Amino acid sequence: MSDKKIITVLGATGAQGGGLVRAVLADPGGPFAVRAVTRNAGSAKARALAERGAEVVAATLDDEESLRKAFEGAHGAFVVTSFWESMSADVELAQAATAARAAKAAGVAHVVWSTLEDTREVLPVSDPRVPVLQGRYTVPHFDAKAEADAFFRDSGVPTTYLRSTFYWEGFTQGTGPARGEDGRLVLTLPIGEAQLPGIAAEDIGRTAHGVFAAGDEYVGKTVSIAGEHLTGAQYAAAFAGALGEPVEYRPLTHEQFRSLGLPAGAEFGNMFQFYVEGERGFVGARDLDLVRSLNPRLQPFRSWLNEHIEAVRPA
Repeated sequence: MSDKKIITVLGATGAQGGGLVRAVLADPGGPFAVRAVTRNAGSAKARALAERGAEVVAATLDDEESLRKAFEGAHGAFVVTSFWESMSADVELAQAATAARAAKAAGVAHVVWSTLEDTREVLPVSDPRVPVLQGRYTVPHFDAKAEADAFFRDSGVPTTYLRSTFYWEGFTQGTGPARGEDGRLVLTLPIGEAQLPGIAAEDIGRTAHGVFAAGDEYVGKTVSIAGEHLTGAQYAAAFAGALGEPVEYRPLTHEQFRSLGLPAGAEFGNMFQFYVEGERGFVGARDLDLVRSLNPRLQPFRSWLNEHIEAVRPA
């Protein structure tokens, strides 16, 4: 490993970080070795990574010294935070600031920071149609990441800002087709006729691997990614083809969605409203040819769906 550049990966047992760890391990002849960071280095997932050849270390985003040690001697670092663990934008901001300081202190040459757009540029908090969340946000799990970009920029750490999008894995967690009272399948999404860029979570890490492999080419730049841009009707047609029965697309308005009483319903309702009203900029920023150049294995939705069909198959 000594002749390879170390990439330290936060969230190494999670969706995004795990994809990057696996991408590095799948390229044993490549220039990188991987240091997988996890809270619990003795967990089953962590042990499995170690058995495949990853260096596994324990550190957390709440402990700056542990992060600095995890970054020490590394060429690159992949930094991802999880809003959903705390449900607090302030906590996520503090964690991102900690990571930026630790990367600077350790002398990391290239950070890839997993971030998102600031939805307030499309739906400002002054817009009476959308509820203001956590005092100053439209979609906290987007907006706080966008605010945190400044920590990396101002620290002087060479950084690529990797903007992701909707994970198709969300369809395995209750947002896929459901069977109505008449027995027919219905896909309900509050996106009207707009395109919703989506991506397989595994491809986020694979694309980050491509960014690191490109050297300095994307330092200081924003790389916005997706696997495919599809409308609700196109998602429904893909589900129908994979499931072997018709799937009707039935859009809801954003207000209808927010009124369903779902967990984080206001957050997700605002998010979908941003996807629709900011469609031109959000879709336009995601050049699929560029993403494929960084990640030749980039999956279209139907390929992902074929691999996950049992997880999305309704009762």
